[in-house]
Amino acid sequence: MKRMNALALVALLSGTAGAQTQMPLVVTNAADAGEGTLRSALVEAAKRDQNARVVIATDEDIVINDSLAYFGEAPLEIVGNGQLVRSAENVDLLVVANGADLAIRDLGFEGPGQFSILNRGDVEGQTAGKGIFVDVREDQTGTVEVALDNVSVKGVANHGIHVSDCTLADDCGGGAGGGGEGSPASIDVRLNNVTVDGVGNGKFDADGLRVDERDQGDIRLHVIGSEFARVGADGLELDEGQAGSIHATTIRTAFIDNGAYCDPAMLEAYMPAQPEAEFDDGEVSESDIPGAVTGTPDDTCFEREVDRYDSGSIEAYEIGIDVDDGIDFDEADAGDLNLTMMESRIAGNYDEGVDMDEAGPGDGNLQYVNTTSYRNADDGFKMSEEDAGSVNGLMVASVSRDNGGKGAVFEEEGDGNVAVTARSTDTRDNDDSQQTGFEVVQEDAGTGRLTISDSRILDGIEAEGVTVNP
Repeated sequence: MKRMNALALVALLSGTAGAQTQMPLVVTNAADAGEGTLRSALVEAAKRDQNARVVIATDEDIVINDSLAYFGEAPLEIVGNGQLVRSAENVDLLVVANGADLAIRDLGFEGPGQFSILNRGDVEGQTAGKGIFVDVREDQTGTVEVALDNVSVKGVANHGIHVSDCTLADDCGGGAGGGGEGSPASIDVRLNNVTVDGVGNGKFDADGLRVDERDQGDIRLHVIGSEFARVGADGLELDEGQAGSIHATTIRTAFIDNGAYCDPAMLEAYMPAQPEAEFDDGEVSESDIPGAVTGTPDDTCFEREVDRYDSGSIEAYEIGIDVDDGIDFDEADAGDLNLTMMESRIAGNYDEGVDMDEAGPGDGNLQYVNTTSYRNADDGFKMSEEDAGSVNGLMVASVSRDNGGKGAVFEEEGDGNVAVTARSTDTRDNDDSQQTGFEVVQEDAGTGRLTISDSRILDGIEAEGVTVNP
């Protein structure tokens, strides 16, 4: 981030305030606290009952020991000049505590880094610190807006950027089944030239960008020219857990090497000798199968699923290590899941590259244009619709290759139609070349259609309940 002369920056911003009725608050001191500091400016900004602009005019990085907090409800804008807000402490770097709209540009945020499952940020009475945290009020209405331009977030133990409209905060859980309540407000996040790198490695399920939305509002996301890399959990996760839709667009954005907090290479030694099995009715009981995995660096990394017959005996069990995705959306209850990815890259993530799940009445609408997914441990692209709703997929000039799962999956498990079109699209060397370039499934009532043109599906097609038009 190129730095402008401090006096020139203040003059520019003061002269272009336009409709602003108050002069900006100017940060002239890089100290942690005191007159002229960013901390002091945020306190003063909270006293204003209208939009507050904070201009960081000092050329030095701002080193803090405790969280910076804004408690106002009016919109807040912070304008930097290429500086860093950094801390050697495991704290939230910036907290917007009362759901104010937030805009930040030309500023970086950096935590202490060096976190891992062996150096966690949530043990010994600690709370894992976040980079930027916006907490929505329970009575909020309208739309909460978060706009970041030329911003970086690195080295924090928890979420890099977290917007929470959920009463359970970090215990909110996934959108498809997570609890908690929220406000009627929608959330609108816009990221331009944002880098989120090396965050979320000090706590289980800590993402690069995480948005939790409950109650009636929608999530709207627009990301351009950004990168989510080396995040402990998902690079980007949206959880729309109740009524409301997801509308998301990523353009020229990369999701690289995310999801490794529960490092399989380290945790494999704790797995039972037989991690999964199936049995006849009456053959085994609960005491005959492995219990929950304990005594590890983080026991929450292990998933255990058990299916039982009506008699109570064990039908099947499976134990696995919970790694994460490049990009993960969960939409539950009434609402649609809409995603457009253009000129984006998804590579080297520890689970799926793109993992989309829609439950309840609502459709899944996916468009991938000139987008590549490769070297992910599971499926390159995945869309699953569980209930009454349709799946509509379009892949144009896109590639899925060298993934550990399928190249692209579109499945509808309830009542609804599946319609997928692939044009000028390539798949190859997915799932160890087991003929799974495309998997398109309609399991229940509804129609299914896969239309392919000018494409090379070198690893084949699996279609169930679907007509394939080559």
